[in-house]
Amino acid sequence: MPRHPKKPRRLVADGRAYLWTLRHSHRVLDSGRAADCRETLTLYPQPPGTGGPLRIVFADGPGRYVPGGFPLGSGDVGYVRGGSLNLHEPGAVRALLDAASAHGWQPGDRRSAEVDGWPLLEAAVAARG
Repeated sequence: MPRHPKKPRRLVADGRAYLWTLRHSHRVLDSGRAADCRETLTLYPQPPGTGGPLRIVFADGPGRYVPGGFPLGSGDVGYVRGGSLNLHEPGAVRALLDAASAHGWQPGDRRSAEVDGWPLLEAAVAARG
């Protein structure tokens, strides 16, 4: 039976559990086309109350792609001439979590945090090999 796409997934990293979700959002122009696409990966430290959520946001911009599906896959983000990740893959989520931690995010911080995912992307791609 396939996994429900909106149900949080579980990830364990360095002895700590997280639930994570991925959401795509955008504005719809009068022409019906999507604009300002963004993918938001949210990790929730578990059990609840042990840390605030971490939101890693990938916003569309020059030289970047954040498609909402066809012809590229849902969850794909990357540089037009560079690295890319599929944010539906647990290994990509783990690599971004590690990159965010290396950039100063603390999982025990009880406040929610939102970080730009683009500065983390290359480190995450390199970690995935």
